[in-house]
Amino acid sequence: MGSPRTYQAPLRIAGVPKRETRTQFAALCYRQRKSGVEVLLLTSRDTKRWIIPKGWPMDGLTPADAAAQEAWEEGGVKGNVHDHCIGIYSYTKRMEDQPDLPCIVAVFPVEVKKLDTDYPEADLRRRKWFTPKKAASRVKELELKQILREFDPSRLR
Repeated sequence: MGSPRTYQAPLRIAGVPKRETRTQFAALCYRQRKSGVEVLLLTSRDTKRWIIPKGWPMDGLTPADAAAQEAWEEGGVKGNVHDHCIGIYSYTKRMEDQPDLPCIVAVFPVEVKKLDTDYPEADLRRRKWFTPKKAASRVKELELKQILREFDPSRLR
């Protein structure tokens, strides 16, 4: 037997006619400090607003592993991913040559063990550590604000 195959079929949401809603997987990257928990935010490639790493499902990867892969590609994060979703949020993905796409994002915590300086999107994004409360004030999506404010890694064990 090989590794598990995953595929996310488009979801439909009432009131969104003729448009597909897609699922993405995100990593809430965190570390423990003497002063408390810190979470890592990245800037988006286009608008430079603060976000958490996220992306599409990947064949052969679980949702949590896909989130960890996005954390590596977008932020150079290496660490331990937890395999349970700690929350979901929605946003609208801007598409270049198609209509914007509504997305639902499942969030998986990743305990950061190392931040590499050489990673695929190093030249495209900034990264910065914040307290969960400060991180919540920097992101746009209301549900993500709540996930960040309420994040407590001691509840992951």
